[in-house]
Amino acid sequence: MNTKEQYCKYSLIAIILVLGTILLIKLSPFLSGILGASTIYILVRKQMFYLTEKKNIKHCIAASLMLCEAALCFLIPISLVVWLLVGKLQHLNIDPQSYISAIKNIASLIYEKTGYNVLNEDNLSSITAFIPKAGQYIVGNISNFTINIFVMLLILFFMLLEGRRMELYLYDLLPFTSSDKTNVLNRIKIIIRSNAIGIPLVAISQGGVAFIGYLIFAVPNPILFGFLSCFASIIPIVGIGLIWAPLVAYMFLTGDWQNGIGLAAYSFIVTTNIDNLLRFMLQKRLANTHPLITIFGVILGLKLFGFLGIIFGPLLLSIFILCINIFKKEYLEGNCKE
Repeated sequence: MNTKEQYCKYSLIAIILVLGTILLIKLSPFLSGILGASTIYILVRKQMFYLTEKKNIKHCIAASLMLCEAALCFLIPISLVVWLLVGKLQHLNIDPQSYISAIKNIASLIYEKTGYNVLNEDNLSSITAFIPKAGQYIVGNISNFTINIFVMLLILFFMLLEGRRMELYLYDLLPFTSSDKTNVLNRIKIIIRSNAIGIPLVAISQGGVAFIGYLIFAVPNPILFGFLSCFASIIPIVGIGLIWAPLVAYMFLTGDWQNGIGLAAYSFIVTTNIDNLLRFMLQKRLANTHPLITIFGVILGLKLFGFLGIIFGPLLLSIFILCINIFKKEYLEGNCKE
């Protein structure tokens, strides 16, 4: 390769890197939608190919059917959440004085048990400053979620239309041998499918077990807290403890020691171990993923990708390890043999 060819080659690489970085930064608000579309595409691609290649259905119609299926998968859980919250809000007492009295009673209980005054001036000023920020954060996340849902469906539609062509294009771009390309792509499909299926199963199972405990030990609003437990189980390390630990503390403060101790024992022994057992069994069976990769991958993924990091965090860590193994096999071991 002469000097001019090298100049053209490296200049083109530099242009690609610069433009790619700019696009990545500017499209980062829509990253959840892009990753969501990629996840759903991998889950429904076989259905799409079956409809278009076996049943000879037009690509546009088949893509629309897959889009409806994906939309229903999101709309049904969201509708359940809205229905549950609306049902609870309809029975709420909106008398501000009752809430103030309840807060004062809880604060006095905490002061009697611990000697700490929750309603001191510093805490009240912190709460006052926090409430507007929390409102802005919630409104911003709702609007961002709505936009990303639209972006996800739009991108998914065109990914389904150009499925085969897109896969061949990406296959050619991978910097591996043919066998390594197949291994990498299969690993991506397996991990995404296992996380997309396994994580909701674990969440539903653990939320159901927690709901039974809330019923047994007389937790107020067990359906609501059971539903919240499903979402909390997704959070690594802490998980469902975000729900049952405050409930146990509340029972202790209100003097319900028997149910408080029972709920703590049930949650620590049964609910927590169900989570660990199911999570590791499913990940091992569906993707043969080491538990540490799952744990640290989710922690990393939540920070990088938000909610969808529970799927793409372990994927990123697994692909990183796979690339190291490919490099070791192709270059280090080959050089050692020579």
